[in-house]
Amino acid sequence: MTPVVEFRGVDFEYPAASGARARPFRLTGLSFAVTHGETLGVIGPNSAGKTTVIRLLTNVVRPRAGQVLLDGRPVEAVGRRALARDVAVVPQHVPQAFPFTVEELALMGRYPHGGTRYFETAEDLEIARDAMAATGVLDLARLPLPLLSGGERQRAVLARALAQRPRLLVLDEPTAHLDLRYQAESVALLRRSARERGMTVLLVSHDLNLAAEVADRLLLLADGRIARLGTPEAVLEESLLEAVYGCPVSIDKHPITRRPVVHIAWRDSTGDPG
Repeated sequence: MTPVVEFRGVDFEYPAASGARARPFRLTGLSFAVTHGETLGVIGPNSAGKTTVIRLLTNVVRPRAGQVLLDGRPVEAVGRRALARDVAVVPQHVPQAFPFTVEELALMGRYPHGGTRYFETAEDLEIARDAMAATGVLDLARLPLPLLSGGERQRAVLARALAQRPRLLVLDEPTAHLDLRYQAESVALLRRSARERGMTVLLVSHDLNLAAEVADRLLLLADGRIARLGTPEAVLEESLLEAVYGCPVSIDKHPITRRPVVHIAWRDSTGDPG
């Protein structure tokens, strides 16, 4: 079966800006695939290349070498409307001054399906309401986005993505602004969406424990290269994480799910474990 997403030997480089970092950032030899219905978690320290993977996948930037494929086609050959129908992105940062209501934002997820029409149908409204209900923002439907908290805006943007009914859902730090309750509900929602709607999910996260809990496999990036790709148990290994992140960690199992749980081995100012 053709993978939903495939990176084949992808190299990419940002040019060094004047007065910025001493050396340009680059990705080197990136090769991996995401199969239908799979959730792949992309993890790694700052400047490892996680966000660049999203930009390459959505054709915001193009590789210097290699190919990025969507359903076996080079992503640059996929039309903009087709890309908008099939790939939904939930960004890390949601603008506060976006002058729309929650319902209007959710309905934006239906626009790629509209062809040449400019107005939503009754079906569009029903799909948008289902998405708002699933993300817990249906009671906020009439509120303007600037009046929402950061977590509420994040859930509204997730509702827009679900209303899009995409084949591929790309999430950039999806729980960054959520409290514990909505973090838990978001994890459950992602699992349910992947299982019931047959969506493929690419999850980019700094939260190793969230990624381990949600993802089928993890892709660990370090310095623009793949440090390891495999199951959460294979990737979240103490010596590997310590080498990549530069700090001591310990790993045990979640008492219920039995997925790996990563703990930082904190040290106080004397150098003793805290």
